[in-house]
Amino acid sequence: MNPTYIRTILEALQKGAISLDQALNELKNLPYEDLAFAKLDHHRWLRRGFPEAIFCPGKSLEQIVQIARRIIAAHSTLLATKANQEIYEAICSIAPQATFYPQARMIVVQDEPRPLTGQVLVLSAGTADISVAQEAAITAQVFGSRVSSLFDVGVAGIHRLLDHQHLFDQARVIIVVAGMEGALASVVGGLVNKPVIAVPTSIGYGASFGGVAALLTMLNSCVGGVAVVNIDNGYSAGCIAHLINSLDKPSDNSSEMSYEAR
Repeated sequence: MNPTYIRTILEALQKGAISLDQALNELKNLPYEDLAFAKLDHHRWLRRGFPEAIFCPGKSLEQIVQIARRIIAAHSTLLATKANQEIYEAICSIAPQATFYPQARMIVVQDEPRPLTGQVLVLSAGTADISVAQEAAITAQVFGSRVSSLFDVGVAGIHRLLDHQHLFDQARVIIVVAGMEGALASVVGGLVNKPVIAVPTSIGYGASFGGVAALLTMLNSCVGGVAVVNIDNGYSAGCIAHLINSLDKPSDNSSEMSYEAR
């Protein structure tokens, strides 16, 4: 349940356009809704600045659809991660306006795009890392950050990265997505005065151990200012980048924020 919608309800109550019982009915599922198999955190957008997302692996198709239906009914943005075509088609049955990003494996249902602020730069070391990089980029953008991306600029040909240094100056925070040995995060961290969020991916040959090698390289970086998220976790990187990018922007539940009734 997004802050704009809640404010609309309260303003309607204040003006007498709806009754107290009607307002209570709209707000009855705050702070969470119990579906037995899931407890939906509708309060998260108010509390953290972005809504709860659906992590699709491990959930049945029926569970995903039920969760999606309740998130949409609560007037919240729906973001489903690690999704596939089958899940997209199921969600389309309840939300035909859903958008599927196959490469990022993400599904988004959004009433209207949020105003974009700041600048997040997303880098991928290789083409095989683009899926996770796109997950990070779409997450940050859906939540309200302006995002630019640069793909296949890994350390095997560092000139490909250095040709685009002007993008570093424009960004407020940089996400670096890399598999194999994961060295790109340290290289970028040593070149910029911006926070760097490193995302190891599971891309690599046998001794990469499904991303553990890249994870350890990033955790052991000698460069200050580099933070690391879990393997293939582009979503978390996008959330962190958006929070950093929005630090000087009033939050959605700030009294200084202006709202438009839907």
